[in-house]
Amino acid sequence: MNKAEHALHEIHAMNELAAMDSPIHRLGALAKVVVTVAYLLVTISFSIYDCSGLLIMVLYPVLVYQIAGIPIRTCFYKLRIILPLVCAVGLFNPLFDRKTILVIGTLHISGGVMSMVTLMMKGIFCLLASFLLIATTSIEEICHALRQLHVPKLLTSLLLLTYRYVSVLLEEVGIMMEAYHLRAPGQKGIHISAWGSFLGQLILRSMDRATALYESMELRGFHGEFYYAKKNYNKRASFIYAVLWIGAFVVMRYVNLTRLIGGIVS
Repeated sequence: MNKAEHALHEIHAMNELAAMDSPIHRLGALAKVVVTVAYLLVTISFSIYDCSGLLIMVLYPVLVYQIAGIPIRTCFYKLRIILPLVCAVGLFNPLFDRKTILVIGTLHISGGVMSMVTLMMKGIFCLLASFLLIATTSIEEICHALRQLHVPKLLTSLLLLTYRYVSVLLEEVGIMMEAYHLRAPGQKGIHISAWGSFLGQLILRSMDRATALYESMELRGFHGEFYYAKKNYNKRASFIYAVLWIGAFVVMRYVNLTRLIGGIVS
């Protein structure tokens, strides 16, 4: 299995996760999208020095991953390439902000260290929440929920077709790489002299496949709406899920529950 086929397998694995059956999977896509957006907005709204207040936000992904039956380690494995990049965002903060803002015993913590940790936590939490939405909701259901929120039809169609086009592109890359290696056994990668023709053929082949894919969608009645993505779900449970979590996010944002719990325990 070459790298393109492996990446295509990863996409199919995500589709299989979204097709699972759990209390979270059975909720309406609109409720999950609204909760995810609210979580992202609340998470990024924390001050860069409010590490203790931000810590309680981990409660949402931890609980919902358990209810959905998806191990958190699956998320970290799927996002293993992106996570280091997210964690590197505030890596140089300690060099520029050396003012001490917290003293724990003999340990002096600077504002740069605090902001670096906070930015890392924000990035990880947002990735966990975003992956949770994708792992429990199909792309068609997400696009349908976005249309219910009056997101322009052009953007939702672009999102869907981009997702579909990635699969088509990876499939074509896998086929062409396999054909190339059959003609050049024992060679690692693609020789530089073949890069131009390989890329040109890839673009032409993938464009033909993408055009055929879109035409087949139109023949089946697709015109930018996602009525076919509707499914039967418990509207009351979805509404309660959205209201409870959004209310919890508001409380987490304006009440430092971490310090409150720490004070009660101590």
